[in-house]
Amino acid sequence: DCKARRTELASKLALHSTRTATMLSTLAASALGLNIGATPAPSSSRGAVSMDLGRPLRVAVVGGGPSGACAAEIFAKAPNIDCTLFERKMDNCKPCGGAIPLCMVDEFELPPEIVDRRVRKMKMISPSGREVDVGRTLKENEYIGMTRREVLDAYLRDRAVELGAKPVTGLVQKVEFEDANGPYTIKYSEYKPGEKKGTPSEAEFDIIVGADGANSRTAKAIDAGEYNFAIAFQERIKIPDEKMKYYEDLAEMYVGDDVSPDFYAWVFPKYDHVGVGTGTVVNRPAISEYQAAIRERCADRLGPDPKVMKVEAHPIPEHMRPRRVVGRVALVGDAAGYVTKCSGEGIYFAAKSGRMAAEEIVALTAGGTRLPTEMEIKDTYLKKFDAAYGPTYLVLDILQKVFYTNNGAREAFVDMCASDYVQKVTFDSYLYKKVQGNDPINDIKLLFNTIGSVIKGNAIAKPDRTFSNPVESLKRL
Repeated sequence: DCKARRTELASKLALHSTRTATMLSTLAASALGLNIGATPAPSSSRGAVSMDLGRPLRVAVVGGGPSGACAAEIFAKAPNIDCTLFERKMDNCKPCGGAIPLCMVDEFELPPEIVDRRVRKMKMISPSGREVDVGRTLKENEYIGMTRREVLDAYLRDRAVELGAKPVTGLVQKVEFEDANGPYTIKYSEYKPGEKKGTPSEAEFDIIVGADGANSRTAKAIDAGEYNFAIAFQERIKIPDEKMKYYEDLAEMYVGDDVSPDFYAWVFPKYDHVGVGTGTVVNRPAISEYQAAIRERCADRLGPDPKVMKVEAHPIPEHMRPRRVVGRVALVGDAAGYVTKCSGEGIYFAAKSGRMAAEEIVALTAGGTRLPTEMEIKDTYLKKFDAAYGPTYLVLDILQKVFYTNNGAREAFVDMCASDYVQKVTFDSYLYKKVQGNDPINDIKLLFNTIGSVIKGNAIAKPDRTFSNPVESLKRL
């Protein structure tokens, strides 16, 4: 009997040890984001709310740029959902280079007149003045679209309204809620036609999509966390027709510490003028000096008497917000921090994130009969967006850190752009929003060419100017 009891006790201890080990390994795996062992309960069972309110779900989209407009379009099409689109200024003209990839034209069904210029050639200009022509690998039907934001945004916004979104010209001032899961009260000033002063108003919503840009009040309301930002500065300049002819299908990109210590400067063609601008993170107070430098470097191409039509400046997020979904509030576009390093591109990712977030939320509502949970929105919208575009953000972040840090690296960057392989990979990645490459032989060649370009670049580059920026440096994250 004693032997039998010892055997039984040993079996129980072994079983207990096995269960304990399984629990610990599962917890460890969970901490690493892995999924081992038992399948967790569906997120729909954790806080989902089935509804029978006798009314449609109330969704607010705050911000009427590409991200907000594309989200509102999806909500407007959905059954049993009432969508309100807030925009503080319906004819708003956001400071922006305006470039969009080819895939966006078809994917978002943009009419030809939205695109002012079809850029098929780019000229890269190094700190020493070396020029490299880029674009010879493009096919006949491939191009980078140049748009004016006031035209593009209005088209996307009007399409959402035609489908049923309710437009409100109003400045959202505060988002209030007692519980992170809502309901949410939006307090705003509504500007009616002919009135200069806004009327204080408020409305209650079940779900909010924050598409209100880098200075998002929606993000502040949900404590989404801060991010570092660049300042982008641009002048819209009217130039003589003969000079405009030069920029008919050409854009220019200038690098050098004179025009930006950590980014690039540009000349982008528009409908009847050019946009000339630059940006920086590390030395924002000197942005006017960098703008003066790009004006000087492109002066001969702009002609003797360029006319400045408009001066624009705007913050550009440098990375994603720490929290992009809280409760039933989801951030998209610049509000979420969806701007790429190196290229500074944001329009496509704004539109895509707005559409993707709305599509996932609509699916989760099951025809407007239930409210999704925070975890469900994260598990669908955020996971899918990060899986699709995370590699692009990572690669461009690395490229900026490697090639925008000093004049030697910038010289190497321009030198490398002379390679057909680099041009093809770069354009294909940009135009179709998929990281290209995976050609082992050419990748090895590129590695050795990169080393050679860096050595050559450092040999010919002028030293970078030093600058002291202690106040701004303290603000950096």
